[in-house]
Amino acid sequence: MFDQSSPCDPASLVSEGQVGRSASPLRRIQVVANVATPGLPGARNTGVRVSHCSLVAFCDDDDIWLPGKLRDQVELLGMHPEADAVAGGIRLRAGGRTFDRVPSAAALTFPMLLRRRHTEVHASTYVVRRSALEGAIGLFDEAVPGGYGEDYDWLLRATRRAPVPLVRRPLTEVTWHERSYFGERWADVADGFAYLLGKHPELARDRRGYARVAGRIAFASAADGRRAAAREWRRRTRRAARREPRTYLSWLVEHRLVRAATLLRLAHRTGRGI
Repeated sequence: MFDQSSPCDPASLVSEGQVGRSASPLRRIQVVANVATPGLPGARNTGVRVSHCSLVAFCDDDDIWLPGKLRDQVELLGMHPEADAVAGGIRLRAGGRTFDRVPSAAALTFPMLLRRRHTEVHASTYVVRRSALEGAIGLFDEAVPGGYGEDYDWLLRATRRAPVPLVRRPLTEVTWHERSYFGERWADVADGFAYLLGKHPELARDRRGYARVAGRIAFASAADGRRAAAREWRRRTRRAARREPRTYLSWLVEHRLVRAATLLRLAHRTGRGI
């Protein structure tokens, strides 16, 4: 899937190793351009629409599926006919180090996602029934500002219907690097989370969960130079949970005592984001 660029020859993907370590001549590769809204949601939706299988799986361009991923997930989905999707953990490469981020629960539920985003359940681990993408859950929301948080939005909608069973081991190797798509697109981060708060009012019911989201908006607003917005979102964050650390990180960034990129780089060295 190529987004806002011209598709290349499929053979070059294999020769350059961009398909992943398991690429072989027996695997058929179809290269298409994103014909929907530019960005992650449109690219994912375009891929869904041109595929024809009963199950759909995703893999971002800088991620690699680990051996046995699909086998384990198809087996798990067969054990849970009531589930629309399954996912799992990741092997994260960040800040020159490697971290295994494995789900602690056997399934991801809606209340769990209201409290915490659970970034270890990455979009490159999703396996979804096509019937759910075409029906009850739907495709990825292309109206999300800048496409930021489209995976979180989709998981909220999915778990509102039914829990998502999890393979409790790393399934995909994920790399965070300074040129990551949302590395410093702070306006998209702030606007994306604000959009999700409006779309999912349940996020405001859990004070800690709301503080986590509001704190992210405050931090991203400060990093983007939106000082008034940063102050307002800090106020909302403190009112929900005074100990939310992003409140204080936002203040430091707004007053230029430290750069947002520096804090993000330090967080990545521990395998975490902000």
